[in-house]
This record gives sequence, C-alpha cells and structure tokens, in this order.
Amino acid sequence: MNIEIAKENKLAELFGALSEPNRIRIIKILRDSDHELNCGEVSRLLQIAPSTVSYHFKALRQAGLTKTRQQAQTKYLSLNMETFNRYLPSFLDSL
Repeated sequence: MNIEIAKENKLAELFGALSEPNRIRIIKILRDSDHELNCGEVSRLLQIAPSTVSYHFKALRQAGLTKTRQQAQTKYLSLNMETFNRYLPSFLDSL
C-alpha cells in the first residue's frame, strides 16, 4: 500500500471516530484541560452517563486520538498529540 493511501485510510478512520458530537466535545474538553481526565470528570462536564463516556473513550483511543493511562481502577485520558500533529495539524485550533 502506498503512503498516500495509508494516510487517506487513517484520515477516514480518524474522521469516523470524530463523527459523533460527544466525541468532539470530549476532544475539546481534553484540549482545554491542563491535566488528564477520568470518565467521571468528563461525565459530569458533559452531563451524560459514565458508561456512554466510556464507550466514546474507547472509540477515540482505538482511532489513536487519545491515550489512556490506568491507575488502579481509574482510567485517565489525554490527547494523543502525535496523531493530531501528524494527521490533523490544525484541527484542535479549529474547534
């Protein structure tokens, strides 16, 4: 597979993950936060169920848009800036 096709496939995957409004909201919250956030914190900010937030966390992580760090039973989420810088360099500024 040539490099351009691989990049286009990755972009389609990223945009697919971002096609849900709550995921865009989560990205904005993470962008504006000065620290990692857990599911409960994002749930309170978005006023949606923690299970729904967890579902969105998984989709964002699988696409490579976020990184997850687990400490005991709590998962902390942050943006994967490598992905944004490589594939969506101006995206965060456009939100």
